[in-house]
Amino acid sequence: MEDVLTEIPPPSRFFQEDLNNFTPPSPPIPSPFLVFPTTAADLRPSLLIIAISSPSLHLFHTAASKTLIGALILPETSFAGNTVLPSLKDTSCHVYSLDGGKNQTLLVSVQLPVAADRCHAVAKLLVAGQILPERVLILDSVQNRNFRGKLSRDEAAAFKLETTAERRSKSVLGDSSLEYLPSASVVDGLGAAVLARCEMSKIKAVLCVAWPEFGGDVVELIKSRVLPALDLGLSFNADAGDDYGGLKQDKDPFDSDLYT
Repeated sequence: MEDVLTEIPPPSRFFQEDLNNFTPPSPPIPSPFLVFPTTAADLRPSLLIIAISSPSLHLFHTAASKTLIGALILPETSFAGNTVLPSLKDTSCHVYSLDGGKNQTLLVSVQLPVAADRCHAVAKLLVAGQILPERVLILDSVQNRNFRGKLSRDEAAAFKLETTAERRSKSVLGDSSLEYLPSASVVDGLGAAVLARCEMSKIKAVLCVAWPEFGGDVVELIKSRVLPALDLGLSFNADAGDDYGGLKQDKDPFDSDLYT
């Protein structure tokens, strides 16, 4: 008599990939889209600033001169609980004009999470859809585990990456004294997707990544080294760095000598 416990079971009637045929496919997620109060022609700003990092979002939130002109909508993101007036606690992505409504300098304030599989769709919408910028400045953060070397939590630092068009141009976008991101360091997410889209579209663009991800020191670093070169003529709250200094970064589980 055969031993049912040790006998090799008969082959399955189905291949592994055939088992999924009985599961209905998930409905496709609608594409992200931009909403403007009026159906105007495509915007062609001379400068587009995309603020992704928490310090840059806080800094531009304190800017005195900005006009809300539109918003980016991700259908999978819930906007429940958002306030009527723009707030840093909202889950939103607003588009502002920084030059009194002339729309020559635009700011995209990204206060919502963008999944990795949606980054390229959002990037294409921002720099090749209704917004066609001449230059792009992306303000993001670098994580310690993605950096080649050791980053001190007590000292703010900033690095940059740029497109080929920006490197060949004579104009300076951002602080020319910023060091390039060290080789073998990694930048991912929406900031990297926007820079890649600018490279493919031959747009002059700079990605500035700052460290740490939170704290008043990095706010002052962005305000003193990155934005003055743009000559935007904006007035910021003088206490922006002090107000933000109380927010500290949680301990990163990858912040170890094993990852340096």
